[in-house]
Amino acid sequence: MVDGNEHPLRRQADAAFIRSWLKSPLKMGAVSPSSRALGRRMAEAVPDEPADGIVVELGPGTGVVTACLLEAGIEPEHLVCLEYSPEFCTLLRARFPRVHVLQGDAYEPPAALARLLVERPLRAVVSSLPLMTRAEPERARAIGRYLDLLPPGAPFIQFSYAFAPPVRAERIDAGSTVSSWIKRNLPPARVITYRRDRNARALPTFVAMPK
Repeated sequence: MVDGNEHPLRRQADAAFIRSWLKSPLKMGAVSPSSRALGRRMAEAVPDEPADGIVVELGPGTGVVTACLLEAGIEPEHLVCLEYSPEFCTLLRARFPRVHVLQGDAYEPPAALARLLVERPLRAVVSSLPLMTRAEPERARAIGRYLDLLPPGAPFIQFSYAFAPPVRAERIDAGSTVSSWIKRNLPPARVITYRRDRNARALPTFVAMPK
């Protein structure tokens, strides 16, 4: 369940997004916050098990996807948000006081995240990082690092506005699934889910057919 006082905090979040975009549009990588339709699609890709496992959200920004993850039934204590912007971290802590919010660079996972993962297994990584603003080797290295932390078969979930995925699955020894376009988002986006199977071999890649 999402914590109360949503409406004033949501307005603050929208204002913070606009300020951040005006200051550094390339770093933001988006012209508007993710839609709830996109957030729900990403939340649907998170597996039910292990129920006590940690879900890590990268680049939560103003918390649209965070709210969708909580509405999907993920316990706040099992959700860890890793955000670079101190202003967004303050907003996230106000909106979701029971969620673990860590301030840091998601491209270089902090030690605090590693300590949390000692206590519980990692269930999924949900990423809203603007990967396409980085060079391809950096994108591959970032996704690969989190796949190394994930148990075999657990997903790394990333959305993208581009026609091509941020990283070819075989480049990171993984398989992937690609959703149909989520048109109720500005701009339209797709969800790419990367996995490595239980034998550490790449899984096949599938692309969803348009509905």
